[in-house]
Amino acid sequence: MFRLTVLYDNEACPGFTGSWGFSALIETGTETLLFDTGWDGTLLLKNMEKIGIDPACVNKLVLSHQHWDHIGGLPEILNANSGITVYVPASFSENLKREIRKRAELIEVKESIEISDGIWSTGELGEKIKEQSLVLCTEKGSYVLTGCAHPGIAAILDAALCHGEVKGIIGGLHDDDRFERLEGMELIAAGHCTTHKEKIKELFPTKFMETQAGLKLELTTY
Repeated sequence: MFRLTVLYDNEACPGFTGSWGFSALIETGTETLLFDTGWDGTLLLKNMEKIGIDPACVNKLVLSHQHWDHIGGLPEILNANSGITVYVPASFSENLKREIRKRAELIEVKESIEISDGIWSTGELGEKIKEQSLVLCTEKGSYVLTGCAHPGIAAILDAALCHGEVKGIIGGLHDDDRFERLEGMELIAAGHCTTHKEKIKELFPTKFMETQAGLKLELTTY
């Protein structure tokens, strides 16, 4: 079972604060992973405190792509956790990778790799904007966690299919209108930069859920 908590999103559940960007926490039972950091590190740490997570306890940080609304909280996380391992697409700027290496172990991702038991990176995808997503494999199928989905839903899902049937997708879906690729999913949790959120909700009313800071999901129950 994976316990996933959205820490940072444009919208927020009661008691949390929303802001432009995205971040999610994944608890596996043996490790704690952070996916993206939003843009405001102070707000990210406050939302982590609200769910009782010490940033020093996070084992690994995965950054989806090099846009400010997904990496802005990086300095605060690195300051709070000197032992963290950071996974970035290999296309990140050399200057940024150099700075991360000064304070953390850095792993550059080109091809799909296993980041934690049952959690895989898709590898960096896309042409103009390189981005990695995560595939969370459960006994009931896999779930895809995206930052902004700049490479497109089709490319991301094609990369995830090697891990089995995709049961759900969580995160930003940008302006993609390949809605047919969402058919058959049991969970479509979209937020942040999703342009066609209302259309997706209209097409998949029983499967759609809006991601908000504070949202908790257990990914074996769908």
